[in-house]
Amino acid sequence: MSILLYLVPIALTLGLLGLVGFLWSLRTNQYEDLDGAAWRAIQDDDL
Repeated sequence: MSILLYLVPIALTLGLLGLVGFLWSLRTNQYEDLDGAAWRAIQDDDL
């Protein structure tokens, strides 16, 4: 049972870091153009 004293705070910290990372990605418009990256990946442009 004493292992829970370590695992619960670690799990909460990792969850909070994931939430902060997701909110950061929303704020910096990482999901703005989802189709553009897909089309650029399959285009056959020789640059």
